[in-house]
Amino acid sequence: MPYILKGKTKDWELVIGLEVHCQIKSKSKLFSRSSTEFGAEQNTNVSFFDAAMPGQLPVLNKLTVEQAIKTGLGLNAKINKISVFDRKNYFYADQPQGYQISQFYHPIVENGYLDIESENTTKRIRINRLHLEQDAAKLLHDQHPKYSLVDFNRCGIALMEIVSEPDISNPDEAVTYLKKLRAIVRALNTCDGDMEKGSMRCDANISIRPVGQEKLGTRCEIKNVNSMKNIAAAIKYEANRQMNILESGGKIDQETRLFDAVKCETRTMRSKEDAIDYRYFPEPDLSPIVIEQSLIDKLKSELPELPEHKKNRYIEELGLTEYDAGVLTTNAEASKYFETIIQKHDPKLTVTWLTSELFGRLNKLNLEIDESPISTEQMIGLLDLIKSNTISGKIAKDVLDEMMSSGKDANKIVQEKGMEQISNPQEIEKIINTIIQDNPKQVEQYKNGNQKLFGFFVGQTMKLTQGKANPQIVNEILQKKLAKL
Repeated sequence: MPYILKGKTKDWELVIGLEVHCQIKSKSKLFSRSSTEFGAEQNTNVSFFDAAMPGQLPVLNKLTVEQAIKTGLGLNAKINKISVFDRKNYFYADQPQGYQISQFYHPIVENGYLDIESENTTKRIRINRLHLEQDAAKLLHDQHPKYSLVDFNRCGIALMEIVSEPDISNPDEAVTYLKKLRAIVRALNTCDGDMEKGSMRCDANISIRPVGQEKLGTRCEIKNVNSMKNIAAAIKYEANRQMNILESGGKIDQETRLFDAVKCETRTMRSKEDAIDYRYFPEPDLSPIVIEQSLIDKLKSELPELPEHKKNRYIEELGLTEYDAGVLTTNAEASKYFETIIQKHDPKLTVTWLTSELFGRLNKLNLEIDESPISTEQMIGLLDLIKSNTISGKIAKDVLDEMMSSGKDANKIVQEKGMEQISNPQEIEKIINTIIQDNPKQVEQYKNGNQKLFGFFVGQTMKLTQGKANPQIVNEILQKKLAKL
């Protein structure tokens, strides 16, 4: 659905293309054996080649090529059996060689696509290419009063740059596309997709044009946006900025801009270069990559079930809603956690306690499912208690909170705190008899037709039993008792 901007003179529509940089999962860099460990001491994961010492030659990491092929297959793309590295020439402090080794003329992957859900329909976003390239170093601007410092640990890390066509029409589609792309690379185990650590970064190319016009407007590139929330905010701000300029009779300068997440605005970084400015030419120190069909076939046969297929299976075979199936397949670890538990418990019971309860608590703590303090075995133990009516759903939520903070098993918490559910009908009936005797006014009002007071009697029962009474038994006994009054 087009994102329509209402101007004073005309209506404008938004056109978006995304360039997503995914750090390849590999223990060593693209052209050296330096470690890719995140959080290492500054300038410790640096080889002579990474630092551009004279005479040092690149040696291609085979695993990174295989990871790119797997990702290309996951993106329904063509794998080029011959691809070539190029030098992208520019000088900047984070690039010690004075050039970046990338792929321009002959990338390893081309012509793919991702289908996303947009406005209750399926929309195809074409993917122009996936190419391999080196990451740059990291500039540190806040550690010295006069100078910017450089950490070369990231320099030379292998990236896949995944470039979409300008098929995205609004901020929501951009976020949906990114989430689906992240789910795919995580499922393939080719990138961890962690935007906070910089292993997945997004550049957004944004332009606007009058509604109905075919010709694209002048685009601006918003560089290195590092969260889903910021992607949407940056696109909205930039679209309105461009409209205000054009509505005032100005023109859009093609440029690279940065997004300030604090002020929620974009600002100029530099004028946008064209390909000719980089003086691309084939990298003389690297031979072309030649890929045998047998390797492609082997990697294809080893691909795991992709999120889209898994989502459909959960809906068709397990009876989950589209929303719940989508939540569980966004993260490969989440679906793995879910599938372990449903070996012992009903899928619908399991999904309720994962998506509504466990995931919500993890989100508040900013934890991923693989960082959960509650193991699958412990979650199975909690569901065992719910299924056997040992505890009620309400008590189970309190138990889950205690499990999150203490790491103890559900059964131990229930025993230590005496949280077992009261399911003895005779015991519950005695409590209800007391409540009826102690509340004659409410009994009389109920007899006179105030049916809403049924909830009052339920509440009093739960209050006296500290929430331990079995709600189903409470309702059954109350209905019989009150009907005889």
